[in-house]
Amino acid sequence: MSAPVRRPIRRLDPATIQRIAAGEVIERPASVVKELVENAIDAGATTIVVRLEGGGSRRIEVADDGAGIPSSELELALERHATSKLEPDDPLEHIGTLGFRGEALASIAAVSRLRLVSRTPDREEAVGIFTAGSSDARRFEEGRSVGTTVEVADLFFNTPARRKFLRSPAAEQLEAIRTVEHLYLARPTVALRLEADGREVAVYPPARDLREAAAHVLGTEMLDQAFAVDEELAGFGRLKGVLGRPNLAAGTARRLYLGVNGRTVESRPIAQAVRAAYLQYLPRARFPIGAIRLELALDRIDVNVHPTKREVRFARESELGEAIRSAVRRALIASPKLARVCEGAVRIPPTVESRSPLAPPASGTPPAPRIASGSLAPPSSGGIPVSQRRLIEPSAIPPLAARRGRPSITLLGVLDALYWVGTTSDGFVLIDQHAASERLLFEALLADGHLARQTLVEALTISLSPAQRAAWEANRSIVRDAGFEIEPFGGDRFRVSSVPAYRGHRARGEAVRELLDELSTGTRPTQPDGMMERIAASIACHAAIRAGDAVRPDELARVLDALYESAPAVYSCPHGRPILFELPRSRVDRWFLRSGRGP
Repeated sequence: MSAPVRRPIRRLDPATIQRIAAGEVIERPASVVKELVENAIDAGATTIVVRLEGGGSRRIEVADDGAGIPSSELELALERHATSKLEPDDPLEHIGTLGFRGEALASIAAVSRLRLVSRTPDREEAVGIFTAGSSDARRFEEGRSVGTTVEVADLFFNTPARRKFLRSPAAEQLEAIRTVEHLYLARPTVALRLEADGREVAVYPPARDLREAAAHVLGTEMLDQAFAVDEELAGFGRLKGVLGRPNLAAGTARRLYLGVNGRTVESRPIAQAVRAAYLQYLPRARFPIGAIRLELALDRIDVNVHPTKREVRFARESELGEAIRSAVRRALIASPKLARVCEGAVRIPPTVESRSPLAPPASGTPPAPRIASGSLAPPSSGGIPVSQRRLIEPSAIPPLAARRGRPSITLLGVLDALYWVGTTSDGFVLIDQHAASERLLFEALLADGHLARQTLVEALTISLSPAQRAAWEANRSIVRDAGFEIEPFGGDRFRVSSVPAYRGHRARGEAVRELLDELSTGTRPTQPDGMMERIAASIACHAAIRAGDAVRPDELARVLDALYESAPAVYSCPHGRPILFELPRSRVDRWFLRSGRGP
């Protein structure tokens, strides 16, 4: 084998250096949107319009009514490390603007065809500059009101290796919408509008406070099940937030929006601190939703740790995290409110995962009530009011005979309208009715590819957020295969004409929002590998029997029988939650210090 040929060390040419630097800041169209909107906010803009074509890969335009860029500084604005946001003697640790590296416009210009037009209040006309890949800059003049417009065309035209890794236009558009949502919640006093391919897809008007802004992003329905956080964090600054109660938890962490000093950020420590405040109220695979804003002293935060300013570093990070956890926990506990399951259903405290997508048919029996801790409730008994129901003796429920590897089970009742309790010849068994049903539907979806649907007698009208609408447009066939039929009804309103149905249970029409949320955020973090499996797992979760649903013993027996036909399926749901626990009598005896079954 011949020795490798040594290559001499050379300096890279300036164009190559600039494209490499651009790759640190500009990852995709949403990165361009973020940088340009933040520049507009720093320029004092009160209204910002974002326009996309082809998801942003073909064209991005950001227009604002800010202070504008003086004619003498246009060329300088496109140079690396040139900025108006930092004085020469200012420490980097004390930057109060949204920009700090001074290379956003230069990075964008290096990988696109950039056209910048700006007018300052002292001029009658706007002055513009055009460049392709940071070369051959040309000036021009045209009419424009005070402010700045930046057009970015053919993103990554000169770096094809990066361009080929862009996702579909629909996916890139969705990411841009999410970026605008984050920017709006960080600075809700600024009006933002987003257009895509000539049509308006999202409008975020100036809001009086964070609660009003959260309603525009997360939906007005969220506010009914939200609580506020407003507390001074000793030694750090102020924490404000609007957070959903546990029953509004999401399948991913991306529905929690974080802002620090008006800057949208990602912070694992802060997100974990917020989630820790929900301890004992959220299942392991669920995450809180809402918006958190921190106002900290400039010397408590370092915004220079990430090229895209997406991540920040905090002084005394663990102490700050604990202060946030405590504040959110106190606010959650101080504002108890029963979670509304669905119209006509009983209400379940936030310690139970509710928001059940499935409700019985209108002519069916109501969901089983939540029984006080330690008690057992029998299956639904013909719609008898809760106050008049009496516990059914175990002997009144026929045993489920052993079959297909399943042991004989005598059901005693159901706990919290979710966990069935039974006995076997060797001890006790606990069954999660939702996990069991979810696994069964998952297996059926993999085999058949779709679920049965039930047409609603009266179509339901719901509102969808911009991100949800974009997810629907990108995943129409998936939503249809899930059993939902929806169609536009003007503006953000949609009509739901059919929903998934399974063994007499039908999904709530509003549950399509939850499915769209998961599709818009990449679905659940604990899903199985493979696109078909991930889709099937998400759909099965929304169509399965849920907490609060009334389930008859024979119906549960059919579910268990089907699961036992495929031995591995009985162990867990598609997201890894266990379905059934068997507790041997011998273990119970040891707990009570008994050596046998004697008195």
